[in-house]
Formats: sequence, C-alpha cells, structure tokens
Amino acid sequence: MNTPSILSRPERHFLTNDFTLTDWAGLEPLFRDLADRSIGSVQDLKQWMADRSELESLLEEEMGWRYIRMTCDTSNASHAEAFNFFVTEIEPNVAPFNDAFNRKYYDSPYRAEISQEPGINILDKGIEGQLKIYRDQNIPLFTEIQQKQQQFSAIAGAMTVTLDGQELTLQQASTRLQEPDRELRERVWHLIQNRRAKDRDALNNLYTELIQLRHQVAVNAGFDNFRDYMFVSMGRHDYTPADCFTFHEAVASAVVPLERQMVADRKATMGLDALKPWDLTVDPVGRPAQIAFNGGEDLLAKTIDTFEALKPEMADYLRTMKVMGHLDLESRKGKAPGGYNYPLDEIGVPFIFMNATSTVRDMVTMLHEGGHAVHSFVTRTLPLNTFKHTPSEVAELASMSMELLSLDQWYRFFPDPTERRRAKREHLEQILETLPWVACIDAFQHWVYENPNHNLAEREANWLRIYQQFSPDVVDWTGIEDVRAHIWQKQLHLFEVPFYYIEYGMAQLGAVAVWRNYKQNPELAIDQYLAALRLGYTASIGEIYEAAGIKFDFGADYIKSLMAFVQAELDEL
Repeated sequence: MNTPSILSRPERHFLTNDFTLTDWAGLEPLFRDLADRSIGSVQDLKQWMADRSELESLLEEEMGWRYIRMTCDTSNASHAEAFNFFVTEIEPNVAPFNDAFNRKYYDSPYRAEISQEPGINILDKGIEGQLKIYRDQNIPLFTEIQQKQQQFSAIAGAMTVTLDGQELTLQQASTRLQEPDRELRERVWHLIQNRRAKDRDALNNLYTELIQLRHQVAVNAGFDNFRDYMFVSMGRHDYTPADCFTFHEAVASAVVPLERQMVADRKATMGLDALKPWDLTVDPVGRPAQIAFNGGEDLLAKTIDTFEALKPEMADYLRTMKVMGHLDLESRKGKAPGGYNYPLDEIGVPFIFMNATSTVRDMVTMLHEGGHAVHSFVTRTLPLNTFKHTPSEVAELASMSMELLSLDQWYRFFPDPTERRRAKREHLEQILETLPWVACIDAFQHWVYENPNHNLAEREANWLRIYQQFSPDVVDWTGIEDVRAHIWQKQLHLFEVPFYYIEYGMAQLGAVAVWRNYKQNPELAIDQYLAALRLGYTASIGEIYEAAGIKFDFGADYIKSLMAFVQAELDEL
C-alpha cells in the first residue's frame, strides 16, 4: 500500500497562484483579457484556449465547493447564500463572455489548423452547438431555473418521518422496508408516502414552473421544444431522440418480461395473494435485511480493499480522498438526498457525497461513486478542462462498470458465501429493475417536453400510461393508486438535471458488456476499462466504448444478448 498523497492544484499560469473568487469585479479583468487578446498564430490560439481552460477550472471548482457545502447541510443559510450568490451574481456575468469566447474560437482563421486534432475535434463540435443555442435573453431564465432546482433539494432534504419515536430521513426509513415483518413494512411504506404526499402539490407546481421556464429557453433559442434544445446543449452528437425511442422499445421487449417474471416468482415464493409495493425489497424467504458495513468508515475501508484487489492505483485514489477530507458518506437530517461524485476541476480530486445507512444498495452506491472518482483521477492531467468533462454515457460507464467488476470482491462485505450469493443476486436483479425504470423516466420526459402546456390531469394520465408499459403488472396498487400516479416525483433528475437519465441505461448495458469481458479475461478487461476512462472526452462515445472492448449499441438484439448473460449469471446463483 502506498502512502496516501495530499494533492494540490497545478501551478497556475494565467491566474495568480493566490487568486480567490470574491465577487465579479475581481473576475472581470480576467475575462476582459481573454476577450480582448489578439490571436496571431496557431500557438496564440492554443495558449488562449489553455488560459480559458484555467479560468474555467477555477470557476467550476468554486461552484463545486459551494454546491457540496450546501447539500451537506441544507439547513445552513450561509451555504445556500454562497451558492445563490454564485448563481445570481457570477454566472449571469460569465455567460455572455463564454458566448463571445466561443465565437472568438470559431471565427479564428487558425481554427481550421487544429479543429481535427484529437480532443479538439470533439470540443469543436461542442462549441458549434453552444453557439447554436446561446441567447442573451436566456441568462435570467437560467438563474431562475437554478434557484427553482435548488428548491427541490430543500424540499426533499427536509423530508423526515418519525418511527417508534425516532426521527428518520426517508433514506433511513426506507431500509426498514427490508424487514421480514410485513405489517411493519406496510406501516413504514405508508409513513414515507404520506410524508411525500405533503409536498405533492408543491412538487407538481415546481415541476410545472420548471417545464415552462425550460420551454421558454428552448423557444428563445429557436427550438420547437426543450428536448431538442437539450440534445444540442448536452452535446449528444452520437445519437438522436429516435435512438432513445429504439432503446425504450428494446427494453420493453427484452427486459420488462424478465422483470415481470422475476416479480411473479417473488409473489409465489412469498405465498401472497396480493404483492404490494412494500413487498418488493424484502428478502422473499423472510431473511432479515443484510448489513453490508457498519458506518461510513467501515464502508470506505472495505471499498478501498476492493479497489486494491482490482488495481492498486484505484485504491490509492480513495485513500487520497480520505486524507484530504473529500468524503461525506453517512445519512443525517438536513442533508440533501441522493449521492454524487463531484469533480473538482482545478485540484483534480473529486468529492463523494452519499447517504449511507448499512444496506447492500448503499454499498453499491459507494462502489458506483468510487468508479466516478477513478474517472476524475485518471483524467486530472488532461491539458484542457473540457477534455475532463465526459458525456454522461461515458461517465456512467465508469461507475456502473465498477459495481460489476467488484462482484468477486464482495466477500469483504459478506464473508458468508450464502449471504454473498444473496447480495449478488439482489444486485443483478436490480439491473432488470433499473433498465425499465430508466426507460420509463426517459419516455416520460420526452412526453413532458413535447407537450409543455399539459395540465396536471394529462401529466398523471400519461405518466400512468408510460409506467404501465415498463412496470411489473404483478404488483397490486389497489387503494394506493394516488401514490403510483405521483411516484415520479422521487426522481431528482426530473427536477435538477433534465434528460440526464437515459445515460444510466446505456451505461448499464456497457457495464454488463465490460463485466462479460472481465469474466473471460480479468486483467485485460480492467486495462481496457482504464484505457477508455483515460481518454476523457477526447474521442467520440463509440470510440471510448470501443477502447473499453465493448459496443455502443442499444438495439433489441444486443440488449437481449446482454440480458441472456445476466440471466445465466443469476441462474448460477
């Protein structure tokens, strides 16, 4: 084991090493320098791009820390104020300069000499897309959208329930849905849903406001709808909305029947006349919930050992994060829901945030975010900031592959072979659950933004129509139909990162393919995995997947072949 490194940001060249962001007045001269600088050669253009990258890294890391602090403690007014200051005072001033910089690059007579270089060819496409969508009148709309997105975190982060005299976050309470006592599970499930219902109207109204604001952004930029705008904004050069519909149809035909059979088997095993939503995560033969670790320190230690066995350098990355304090793992009141790995662009050492209790799912979340962290480390020395920002289809490949690559190491969390098989089976079954849910959420978003003026009744009806296509019809919702009609509200992506979700499905397919390769040749598969991650965003999605030894493909035949592999692995367990 290597001694953990405490890393520092690289030497600055454009900014002074002691520069800190306080207000726009201190930043503006740097932006003016880039805007006014004369570019008289290819070398001048490349230096200008490097200086712009350095400034972007500073800003993105500053934004990152403000977001991290706010989500770690949503009750801290000063953290929220600092985040809002950046959103309202810094970003609106930056946006016009970014557009001017994009135009300066795009119009440069020296652009043609570098636009086909590896990496810059990808950047070039991205800038062309940003020029297409930029409008000055959208700047205040973006500010309003970000503030409303923050409202979702505040609403969700404040949700708690009281169970047997103890106040629990919804994440903590949801672990009780794995209890063998069915009456307890039903009581907990209703507690959670009743708490969500208190904010149902507020979330419906918030989502309506976000839809209208986003639609206006799209119309201002000359698009028919926000979906088409987002495909350009997110740089989706490698696939189209029609490909998403192909994905939906393939999942419906190749995965949903497997999930429905799996749920039917659960009902039969449990001997139930009616399988209810509170019966879906408990062990079907009545064993108590598995405890994968004991607290955040234990979770981290076992994850480090797991990474060490796969590739020692990956364990060293987590050790560095530990000694640098770039981890906040345990659930507590006032903490925003969910989990993330936030890249910090200047220093290159990311931050992992999650709400760990003790479940298998929490263990998998840590492995998932650890995969993202590895990605951040292996791209930290790429020369331009934009090269480090991979599309989500690649970012999620890094994380979801790690979940499966680590399977042989799960004895560290579950020494007992029977418990280990149970945990593995649960995880593989979740693949059969995840793909339909991803397709469902993505299809819902397509409908929402293709029909931005819908009313709440239409939203509910179309959610139920789409949900029925992708959900197991074995589950009995009698008497609790109102919960099913609003279950989409738990999905933070709809509120905070619209259209960022189908990537999980595409990456899940890629991760299964990486794992299939690993089963055949572990060392080669790990090397290919890391080689793909090291590319950052200097190649297309297809090229990055090819470097990983897999295909970027979401047709029915390919999905069926991958699901057959998963099913075979399940059968072995």
